[in-house]
Formats: sequence, C-alpha cells, structure tokens
Amino acid sequence: MKNILVTGSYGQLGNEIRCLVPQFSDFHFIFTDVDSLNISDFEKLNNFFEKQKIHFVINCAAYTAVDKCETDFDNAMKINYLSVKYLAELSKTFSFRLIHISTDYVFDGKSCVPYKESDATNPLSKYGISKLEGEKAVWQESENFLILRTSWLYSSFGNNFLKTILRVSKEKNELKVVFDQIGTPTFAADLAFAILKILTFNTSETGIFHFSNEGVCSWYDFATEILKFSHSNCKILPIETKDYPTPAVRPTFSVFNKSKIKEIFNFSIPHWRESLEKCIKLL
Repeated sequence: MKNILVTGSYGQLGNEIRCLVPQFSDFHFIFTDVDSLNISDFEKLNNFFEKQKIHFVINCAAYTAVDKCETDFDNAMKINYLSVKYLAELSKTFSFRLIHISTDYVFDGKSCVPYKESDATNPLSKYGISKLEGEKAVWQESENFLILRTSWLYSSFGNNFLKTILRVSKEKNELKVVFDQIGTPTFAADLAFAILKILTFNTSETGIFHFSNEGVCSWYDFATEILKFSHSNCKILPIETKDYPTPAVRPTFSVFNKSKIKEIFNFSIPHWRESLEKCIKLL
C-alpha cells in the first residue's frame, strides 16, 4: 500500500481529497496541517520523513490571501517558496513523488489564447511571484514531481468566491462584480479526483500541467450562474476592474490550455457550470 502525505489538508483541496479516500483504498493517507507538521521547519520535515515511508506528497499548503501578500510578502515567500523548496529537496533524499499545486497568477493575463504550460510566466502580484518561486524550487531541487497549475478554485469547504457570493446575496439586493477578468472556475473536488487518478498511473512523467474545469467565463458570469443555481433574487451588476481596485493586480485572462493533461492521463474534465451546480447542491 502506498503512503500519501497531504499537507495543508484543512484547506479546500485537502478537504476534498479527504472526501475521496474511500474511492482510493489502495492508498494510505496521512493528513497534516501547520499544527501537526510545519513544512517551513526543515528539521521537523526531515525527521518526519525519516520516521515515515512516504511514496507521494500532495502539497496543498499555500498562502493564498492574494491581497494580503502585498504587505506580508515574507510570510508568503516562507510558505509558497521556502517550504516548497524543502519538500523538493527532501523528495530527492527520501525518494517520494511530489505533487505541487500552483496557480494561474504566475501569468500576466495579457494573452488572447489559452495558456500552455510552456508559455512565458510574468506574475503581476507578490502572490504570483511567491508561487512562481515555488515552481522554480521544485524544478531545481526535485527529480520526481508534477506541478499542477489551477485557477479560480472553489469548494463547499473553506472561504472562496462561491461562498462569498452566496453569503452577500442574502444580505444585499444588488451586487457589483467585475466582467473584464476572464478565466475558468475550478471545483476543488474535480482537481482532487484528477490528482488521485494521476497517482494511480505507473508513470515517471514530470513537469507542469494545467488543470481547470472546461469552459470560459468572467467573474460576473460566474456570479450570475451562482445566483441562478441558488435561486436568488439578488441582482448582479457588471463593472470594470478599474471600478473595483484591489491591492494586488489580477491577470485579466486566466484561461488554460489543458490538452497536455487530458492526452497524457486520458482525462475527461467536466464543464464549470456542471460542477458549480453539483457544488451548490452540496451546500
């Protein structure tokens, strides 16, 4: 039986992986968070791997408060870069396969066609910079890894755009949401399933892969569908990004080309509307 360590396991993705454990009985899962395993402490990490035989590490730990990263960059780098560097180094020492989760924020959003894994990165925010440094650390230090970039992650767990819209729509009759940022919402349960399916493949494939749900929309479109599926009477008004300034600059285009992951792992990925409806029913 293969042992899988899941770091940052109380976040959206980690919790979705927990839900899938019964479907993957050939794996033994070890779920940790910062209290049980601080991955920014190299000595503690090393001691953990000395005591536990781990075959796969799924690193879900991340500093994801995008705007807060602008003023708390040291902590963002500690979690999104340094901790990842330690895991990458130890993956070589203890011969485990590292699955690291990254983001669309490594791109500047100036493309007009879906981003391929080989496209040039150019993060606009400190969050994006810290995540890109984490990717580089994996490339430089690990020999057996996959980097999975994803976008607009949401779930029935944790804090996310979906739950914010549902909450605020009960408090207000009208909401303003930007329409000039384009991407694809990703249901964390779909990403979790894809990761665990990848682990069932007997392959040494390494590198970067893009994963999101199928389809394209704006944040305005996403919010509109959320309220449609939740039968809310709240009105959504489209606004431009300039009318909703934030500390961190967001990419205006975050659509992924997913041909690589679909071809290599033979994936069929659900459309974002289909997955959104499923998630709202869970809520």
